[in-house]
Amino acid sequence: MTAQFADLADQASGSVIMKYGDTVILATAVMSETEREGQSWFPLTVDYEERFYAAGQILGSRFIRREGRPTDEAILSARVVDRTIRPLFNQKMRNEIQIVITVLSIGEDDPDILAINAASLALATSNIPWNGPIGAVRIGKHGDKDNFEINPTYLYRNDSLETLDMIACGRDGNINMVEVGANQKEESVVVEGFKKALDEIEKIEEWQKKIVAEIGKEKREVVMEEVSDEAKKLFEEKISPKLSDFVFTETAGKSSINKIHDEWMTLFKEAFPEDNRGVADFYFEEKVDEEVHKGAIEEDKRADGRKMNEVRELYAKVASISPIVHGAGTFYRGGTHVLSVLTLGGPDDTQLLEGMEIQEKKRFFHHYNFPPFSVGETGRVGGFNRRQIGHGALAEKAISYVLPDKEVFPYTMRIVSEVMASNGSSSMGSVCGSTLALMDGGVPIKAPVAGIAMGLMMFGNGDKYKILTDIQGPEDHYGDMDLKVAGTRNGITAIQMDVKVGGVPVSVLAEALEDARLARLQILDVMEKEIPSPRPNISPNAPEIQIIKIDPKKIGLVIGSGGKTINGIKDETGAEITIEDDGSVYITGKDGSADKAREIVEGMTKEWQAGDKLTGEVVSVTDFGAFVKLSPWADGLVHISEIAPFRVNKVGDYIKVGDKVPVVVKEVDDRGRIALSIKATDPELFEEKK
Repeated sequence: MTAQFADLADQASGSVIMKYGDTVILATAVMSETEREGQSWFPLTVDYEERFYAAGQILGSRFIRREGRPTDEAILSARVVDRTIRPLFNQKMRNEIQIVITVLSIGEDDPDILAINAASLALATSNIPWNGPIGAVRIGKHGDKDNFEINPTYLYRNDSLETLDMIACGRDGNINMVEVGANQKEESVVVEGFKKALDEIEKIEEWQKKIVAEIGKEKREVVMEEVSDEAKKLFEEKISPKLSDFVFTETAGKSSINKIHDEWMTLFKEAFPEDNRGVADFYFEEKVDEEVHKGAIEEDKRADGRKMNEVRELYAKVASISPIVHGAGTFYRGGTHVLSVLTLGGPDDTQLLEGMEIQEKKRFFHHYNFPPFSVGETGRVGGFNRRQIGHGALAEKAISYVLPDKEVFPYTMRIVSEVMASNGSSSMGSVCGSTLALMDGGVPIKAPVAGIAMGLMMFGNGDKYKILTDIQGPEDHYGDMDLKVAGTRNGITAIQMDVKVGGVPVSVLAEALEDARLARLQILDVMEKEIPSPRPNISPNAPEIQIIKIDPKKIGLVIGSGGKTINGIKDETGAEITIEDDGSVYITGKDGSADKAREIVEGMTKEWQAGDKLTGEVVSVTDFGAFVKLSPWADGLVHISEIAPFRVNKVGDYIKVGDKVPVVVKEVDDRGRIALSIKATDPELFEEKK
């Protein structure tokens, strides 16, 4: 990994060109001169810009040959950078900060790891106040091998033996951001991956610190407005005595805390009409944060009264919501309610991805919707944002490791998870709902998958802490960690972790993963009680897919000139036909259309073998024999010597065009010509003419 500092983007507060192999990115960091007026939260934006030229290709649609809106891959990469660097800013800052990652070249190495390290270095060497640098590394693992691969290439990660794909970021010996995809890996393997990652992160961190010491700019002093002493006194007198009652309630959630928040803001506005209400709002958040931490760490108390390792009430149901859908699952965990719906399609329904990094056909996709009514609010309906894309992708990754192979189950699978009510980790609720929907739809998954969100309340550097199982709204908002863990009874399939502190020790993460495993088993018990295994058959509402194999040399025969033949079969039968280069033919249809199309394709491509018997129609008579139609696509020759067991002088004396005669295949030569015999089927069919 190399870093180059030049004047290419010299108007930015900080910039760096970073290279790893043939992959090159530019990272820039800019902070506004003034605060955003009326801002109540820290305004950080991370943009990840893909450039098609980076892949050396002209991509895009047929009519628009330039980059459009960010791809899902770009959005996910931007989120990874954001989640890593955000905790290291002073959250009281109200100056706008924008990080722009531009991919200039892409080789065998994924730019996402470069993007995190480059964003860190651009910030650390700039004049922007930030508590970095931070290191990032990707850890891979093949099968059951003991060794880990450092920053594996695309080729390594796409290998079928690849069983662990981890992005880990951290500083000062702690982890602060994690993304993991794993093929049912045990918790101990993941923890070893964290340790290996920290070894590499330390090297990257030290490398960055040397650069910062050499060329780093002096940090700007940003004056952050504080709430006045008079306002603090008002809070202590009017709000503090009853704050705990509003935070720690059986129905703990935003509504309870919002009530005391509104009361505070009204008091503040009346007492200090000229003061900044945004500062008062942040002060309230700090005090609630203190209350939640104190309750957990010093009193073993959670917002809703649960034990630290207690999962909220669970509910799982598979029931079709209409006579149309192919599978549906409803999952409740406390106040989080998710409906997941499965739709099955044929191979032609795959999603074609054509981006800078990925060019493939995708046969499984999970989409996540989070309408405003799910949190009791009004708002814009429709479309999607970065959070929805991120949550949908996390659930998709968690489930992808247990899906059946295409050869076993050739269907395209789409799941839509509708969050109907949300109070904590709807993404993990989507994992559970999606698993139920797949099993309800008869998809032969390898194992059910469930997910749970773990939280952390921590004082100082981790000397005092409490791990929370199944965090809900206030614990997510005010807690120090959101660790989402999904997996089967055998092991982990996906992890995503965000923190609001500088980092979390690996020892604490190991504890959290074990608690998550126990919670996951509890959830799986409830799910499997409702449906213990996938239904033996797919939904009758789903299309039928039949698979046949043909000689690759006959693919052109089935397709026909300009696709005329295959399109004709589709029009005639109503079925969809997909042919792959190896001769695999996938025929998708309903109401018997697949049977009709299969009969036609098999007839066209039938490999005739010596000994095959059937009745055919005579279509042509010659001096040396007769041609018999075996199918609409194949004729065979009955030589004059194969008509009868006696000498035939004139073919027309025994066979005429239009006659139906029994024949048997004698042989098929290397040019595909078929020799037939009538006498071998019935020697007495004809009488000798004297």
